[in-house]
Amino acid sequence: MSGIRGKNTRPEWIVRRALHARGFRYRLHVRDLPGRPDIVLPKHRAVIFVHGCFWHGHDCPLFRWPKTRPEFWQAKINRNRANDTKHQSELRADGWRVGIVWECALRQYVDVGVILAEWIDSDRVACEIRG
Repeated sequence: MSGIRGKNTRPEWIVRRALHARGFRYRLHVRDLPGRPDIVLPKHRAVIFVHGCFWHGHDCPLFRWPKTRPEFWQAKINRNRANDTKHQSELRADGWRVGIVWECALRQYVDVGVILAEWIDSDRVACEIRG
């Protein structure tokens, strides 16, 4: 697990390139915000989390419970899910809009940049892009 990166992952790079190409400027991994969002757009009061399907327990074909040490993994992934929910509610309470991009959406042909740009320019509070 020491080789698994927590930031600057390939899915993050894909989302960042798509946003930058559409003229959005952002900050990365702001420590002052709950959950340290992957992308923060202060001008639009929006944050984006790029979630890996395995680490956040997404119900898609990319996620399977590991066969080895199942108690450990269930506790870890359930803790990640609980933290995600807590951080999102804290951000919304502070007036931030929260977007989530799942790894499986980036593996399919989904133009994440267009969907995120429409969400950022809108007044919707939440956005979730699934595969």
